Amino acid sequence: MNLKTDLRRMFKHRRKRRSHSITTVRTSLREDVAGRQRRYFISMMIRTLCFILMVIFPSPWRWIFLVGALFLPYISVVIANAGREPTAGVNEATNFEKNTIEPPQN
Repeated sequence: MNLKTDLRRMFKHRRKRRSHSITTVRTSLREDVAGRQRRYFISMMIRTLCFILMVIFPSPWRWIFLVGALFLPYISVVIANAGREPTAGVNEATNFEKNTIEPPQN
């Protein structure tokens, strides 16, 4: 009975652990595209809100919301297309001079 509970405890603890990454791999293409689509959608909803608020609010705020509604598409496209850039960690992983083992000095 003691061995059985120990095994259960060991496997239960093992299931809770998250796997660790040993490399500096970029995110998958699917995750990257989904993140960019999400950011673009949120910024377009803000643009829609700017158009609605432009109709509701009086003159000084109306112009501010108009400027926001006009420039948000450009900013959104630039942010959405800024994906799949090389990360800083990738170069460190492929630096063979840094990772070589020196022969013993006798």
